[in-house]
Amino acid sequence: MIVLGLETSCDETGLALYDSEKGLLGQVLYTQMQLHAEYGGVVPELASRDHVRKMVPLLDRLLSQANIQKQQIDAVAYTRGPGLMGALMTGALFGRTLAFALNKPAIGVHHMEGHMLAPLLSEQPPAFPFVALLVSGGHTQLMAAYGIGEYEMLGESIDDAAGEAFDKVAKMMNLPYPGGPNIAKLALQGNTKAFDFPRPMLHKGLVFSFSGLKTAVSVQLKKLDGENRDADIAASFQEAIVDTLVKKSVNALKQTGLKRLVIAGGVSANVRLREQLEQALPKIKAEVFYAEPALCTDNGAMIAFAGYQRLKQGACDSLVVTTTPRWPMTDLNKPSNSLQ
Repeated sequence: MIVLGLETSCDETGLALYDSEKGLLGQVLYTQMQLHAEYGGVVPELASRDHVRKMVPLLDRLLSQANIQKQQIDAVAYTRGPGLMGALMTGALFGRTLAFALNKPAIGVHHMEGHMLAPLLSEQPPAFPFVALLVSGGHTQLMAAYGIGEYEMLGESIDDAAGEAFDKVAKMMNLPYPGGPNIAKLALQGNTKAFDFPRPMLHKGLVFSFSGLKTAVSVQLKKLDGENRDADIAASFQEAIVDTLVKKSVNALKQTGLKRLVIAGGVSANVRLREQLEQALPKIKAEVFYAEPALCTDNGAMIAFAGYQRLKQGACDSLVVTTTPRWPMTDLNKPSNSLQ
């Protein structure tokens, strides 16, 4: 089965083709980073318009790259949610219309399920069950995954997600958007112990909170008032987030008794986070798995793959186009013949 995946949840337009027998046939990705950089964050209306503008040329490029015809597509998977309403709608309408024209099934996919399953596309995929650390601009969650659609929420952020905190702190420091990569780059020049930033909620179960950390950075920046300590601020701030994510992940593995950690989402590409996980997990005889670098951020491949997993279970959406900007992943716990 060849599945076309469409990702348009935020500011990335990602398309990919996944073959159940041959694997990933090809993928294309257009980022709107420069478009939103001058605003310091994503402008929803601009994001929606750019998705519309790029969808057709990207599909043509993908088909050419994979050397297949539209008629060879067996199903279409698109991101149904969570995400920005307008951005989601552009991908959903395009995907459902294309599927209707080709007389093929279509399926709406949960964006974070796509992220969580992305490491399964690697050469050495993790086996179920595992603990998943889903960490991105919009989500920070610890999930126990026992199989496709068999998920248990262990803990999540009660306010800012880790990626969101990176972006907001970067904006305070007048660093370019997106904040995460720029803070990580600056942190290489700084001292991780220069500032003792808090690790909020560290000893309160598996929930996360990063708004207090963000406030602590703001207070420190005001105290410095012109002192050039940006590298130390970046390094200490990043260390506080990484330390929190690592310790919570270790606690989740201990609590569940599982020995595999899957980390996915844009923040999973953070080098410091990977280094600390690789040091901490062997101490409890656990392993860590990541998606390939190109599949860490939003992409069509993860949607195509997750869509295939649902389609082979018999799931299929009707002609009604549905988007769900707020969609708890635990709603996927019981697969049925329809995701609606």
